[in-house]
Amino acid sequence: MKKVRFRSNAGELTQPERVVIIGGGFGGIACARALHRAPVQVTLIDRNNYHLFAPLLYQVATAALSPADIAEPIRKILRKQANAEVLLADVTGIDAAGKAVLTDDGSRIPYDRLVIATGSVYNYFGNDRWAAHAPGLKTIENARAIRAQVLWGFECAERETDPDRRQALMTSIIVGGGPTGVEMAGSIAELARHALTRDFRRIDPRAARVILVEAGPRILSAFPDELSAYALRRLNALGVEVQIGRTVEDVTSDGVQVSGEFIRANTMVWGAGIRASPGARWLGMEPDRAGRIPVNDRLEVAGFAGVYAVGDTAANMSAEGTPLPGLAQVAKQQGEHLGRELGRHLRTGEEMAPFAFRNRGNTAIVGRHAAVFEFGRRRLKGYFAWALWAAVHVYLLVNFEKRLLVSIQWLWRYFTYQRGARLIINTPRSTSDSAGD
Repeated sequence: MKKVRFRSNAGELTQPERVVIIGGGFGGIACARALHRAPVQVTLIDRNNYHLFAPLLYQVATAALSPADIAEPIRKILRKQANAEVLLADVTGIDAAGKAVLTDDGSRIPYDRLVIATGSVYNYFGNDRWAAHAPGLKTIENARAIRAQVLWGFECAERETDPDRRQALMTSIIVGGGPTGVEMAGSIAELARHALTRDFRRIDPRAARVILVEAGPRILSAFPDELSAYALRRLNALGVEVQIGRTVEDVTSDGVQVSGEFIRANTMVWGAGIRASPGARWLGMEPDRAGRIPVNDRLEVAGFAGVYAVGDTAANMSAEGTPLPGLAQVAKQQGEHLGRELGRHLRTGEEMAPFAFRNRGNTAIVGRHAAVFEFGRRRLKGYFAWALWAAVHVYLLVNFEKRLLVSIQWLWRYFTYQRGARLIINTPRSTSDSAGD
């Protein structure tokens, strides 16, 4: 560290190292917060001015919550942290030799330590053109577009006289049987069968088709068989058509080609796999098969001293030798550990301790009173798993205000079966595009 003055509550220290964090997700925010007492100057860069609680995006997409309920300005989160600043910019590359982050306006942000926490995007397995018709669920824009498309379909169906076109307008296809796909399918089914049932005069929203397509042998493949089977039964009880062992061959504006059968639909949602954002490309290194950056047990990128990666963009191995999953709890624990250990290392000169993931459990909600929860050998399903899912997600929200707002809205939704965020802000695809000819 350079021998220049740095002012802190503890008095004068040496010049702080510049720690640049790319990404304001769970990992980036956790790392920045953990560095609040460290002798560093933190610069957090993100293309958005807010931190997003992505696990609840599907509730925005199905009108259960509003975007502001699950997002918080990054500057507000870090405003009491004197050693942190926030830059709104789109990162375009990294000059590893010159130790600088490059942004879309031509700026160079110098760093002494770099943390890449850029998350992931959905993987269309070489068919990126499908994204225009079947968006994933990674951004507020995605969630609002899906919400508008679902609601617009019912509005168009209300004035459609052709029964086949009307059915297509009320059909939603979700690709991928992981937690996102299961939660999305269950939530759309509940929206149609409960919240919308009394609002239309010419159509019965309960006749809507919700189809979940999974190429593998079962949904929720990361969960034990018994929990996967329970989720399947609950989805069937909601009226969701679960198609197992069927592959998507094409996606158009009119619908989805599934194992030789073309299914007309108004709304298509993609949740069939993710790949890391372009951190490895920025560094000019070879990523793993999922596009992630290989890191050692201290979360440092091999061959790049002082460069770290956390969250979905990092290929961090578990004790069993497999990459840790792309979960919020993984990213948050990695960010907290890295910030804490980096601060300790810079204060004392001691070597950073290796990261060890502590599994807090894996959970997915299927519908009202129905969820699955796995924690080691403990397995829960049904009402208690649903209550635990709600408690965990409320706890993980960024502050007390969001926890209170979401809790109140969930209680209101629970007792009334209604959803208050049913606004169509932008008109989606035209009716003819949605249903086909």
